[in-house]
Amino acid sequence: MRGEVLAFNKQTGTGVISGEDGNRYDFAGVDVPEHFSAIRDGVTVDFTPEQSRAGAIYVVKGAQTSLSAGPKDKIIAAVLAFFLGGLGVHKFYLGKRNAGIIMLVASVGGAILFLIPTMIIGLIAFIEAIIYLVKSEDEFQRDYVQGNKSWF
Repeated sequence: MRGEVLAFNKQTGTGVISGEDGNRYDFAGVDVPEHFSAIRDGVTVDFTPEQSRAGAIYVVKGAQTSLSAGPKDKIIAAVLAFFLGGLGVHKFYLGKRNAGIIMLVASVGGAILFLIPTMIIGLIAFIEAIIYLVKSEDEFQRDYVQGNKSWF
């Protein structure tokens, strides 16, 4: 059966799916045999209903709800952080708009304060570029794309 993930808690690995039959089904991370990192609110899934639980959950390809919700390439994020990180471009790429705006304003506004904030933001972006490259693909997707982690 097809359904949509209504709520998913990354810390507990549990969530609720609204099935196309109008019923709601609870699930846990163990019910997702592959691509656990792709599970998030609003994604379309195919699952097997088992009373009030969902089992054998698979993400339906091409059913992403928004561009910022889709998987992002950690290499692209690292290159953006390295070369344009002072402007927060990598944050915008990852869908972290508020963090991107903070970096952009601090960097541009830093010109008024002898470039000290600009240098600090550049250092943060450099450190983030290294962190992006060191993390595994699953950790990167879980922390920076699906998760709420905006800094380090």
